[in-house]
Amino acid sequence: MKPTHTDEILAALATVRMPAQPGEYDIHAAVARALAAGGVSAQHEARLGPRCRVDFLCGKIAIEVKKGRPDGARLARQIGRYLAFDEVAEIIVVTQGRVKLPGKANGKPVHWVCLNQNWGVALP
Repeated sequence: MKPTHTDEILAALATVRMPAQPGEYDIHAAVARALAAGGVSAQHEARLGPRCRVDFLCGKIAIEVKKGRPDGARLARQIGRYLAFDEVAEIIVVTQGRVKLPGKANGKPVHWVCLNQNWGVALP
């Protein structure tokens, strides 16, 4: 299996189009389809440790999906916990709405994909 690169994952995620009111697992399913279509191997609901499970793990790149507009401080703490694991080299956070996130956590890169922006217009 070839290693997964962040650019491949980001390109796959850029193809995701969601209706205005999806459920979180609808977003999970759309992300899984986009990753598969992009040739990206992903483990869904990957367990990192006790009570610590990331939505997707693509090699050493984690993907965390959040419905709506999540609380930035709470989300930053959560991704910091994920990035504390050696199994995770970086994380991509997928949200519907805007959220302010740090560019790094625990010295590792944090990327952000806003699904509403995939439409090419800014939605509320």
